Amino acid sequence: MEQSKERELSWLRTIAGELATLTITRLDETLPWYGDMPPGRRSAVGLVAQTGISSFIQWYDDPSATPWIASDVFSSAPRELLRSISLQETLQLIRVVVSVVEERVAPRSEELREAILHYSRDVAFAAADVYARAAEARGLWDARLEALVVDSILTGESDDELPSRIAALGWHGTGEATVLVGTSERTVDVDQIRRTARHAGADVLVGLQGTRLVLVLGRVELEPKEPGGTVPEPIPFIEIAGRLAEFFSDGPLVLGPKVENLVAASRSARAALAGIAVAKSWRAATRPVDADELLPERALAGDGLARRTLIEQIYEPLSQQSGELMETLWCYLDNGRSLEATARELFVHPNTVRYRLKKVSEIIGWNATGAREALILQAALIVGSIAQHGRRKAPSKK
Repeated sequence: MEQSKERELSWLRTIAGELATLTITRLDETLPWYGDMPPGRRSAVGLVAQTGISSFIQWYDDPSATPWIASDVFSSAPRELLRSISLQETLQLIRVVVSVVEERVAPRSEELREAILHYSRDVAFAAADVYARAAEARGLWDARLEALVVDSILTGESDDELPSRIAALGWHGTGEATVLVGTSERTVDVDQIRRTARHAGADVLVGLQGTRLVLVLGRVELEPKEPGGTVPEPIPFIEIAGRLAEFFSDGPLVLGPKVENLVAASRSARAALAGIAVAKSWRAATRPVDADELLPERALAGDGLARRTLIEQIYEPLSQQSGELMETLWCYLDNGRSLEATARELFVHPNTVRYRLKKVSEIIGWNATGAREALILQAALIVGSIAQHGRRKAPSKK
């Protein structure tokens, strides 16, 4: 028996080079992706195939060495090879190697045929183990990198490396971005969050910091539902935030203003964090609520970004118009939003007040006739007046 095995081993070592050549030829003939690879990677794949043949011979000599010999097949593969070919392609590679060896070796004896079957099974399990470990390591690395990117966005301490880190995470966002902040349990289903965002036409970065859950949302490029059809309209971020609200615990949920891209998302994050701090002070706040709807509360709490937003989006645009619009708005708000009282103070007809308020709404986008928006506008007038003059100037009377 021993002499027979020695003869088989001797014969296998003699044809090892022939098997390697046949395997490379078969790979070229049957696997299109192999032929498309750069020469360096083709060489690495060929090395893995040759190692598999050599390892089979070693295993046949000592079957008890199965665990380490089967795993050793992939030890010669450089890391970039494992990243460039999938598990499916690796199994195709194993199948080609096994079929070549089986065609050449199996007819010699039934013992060799069974040995090939046992060894091919062990190598397949070894391949799955290699890719599982690589996926686990990549998952841990991605989680750490994602946490680092979200933290950089929250703190505003972005640097020149932020775009490359975002790209390394496989970010698919191509345009506007925003930040959604709330609280959540540590057991939140992150994968389900990603699926929900993806179905809404957004990519997402997830940051769980204690009980605070931060979602950085970015739009993805939408495609027509049917070939040649029209591209669907993007879903507003506030609606996307509403779909994601179920993943947050009860309590305030604030959406920062949209910015031009992910790199600029720190501005949205600052607004959202400032909004979370004061959201409970607005009894009728919706959930989620836009951070800009909380501008008065944020400004009173000392948020410099809120004060600048009030000045840049409301006070300055009105200052650039005729003085009668600013004067009318002041009077209207000071008189408790009464058209008649404002008209009497300005010595104009109530319809003139209505017309001027309509012009104000067209210029700044806020309507002074609504209670909440009136509060935002009054806060903007006060903050802007303090910034420009140091004290409020009383409107002149006609």
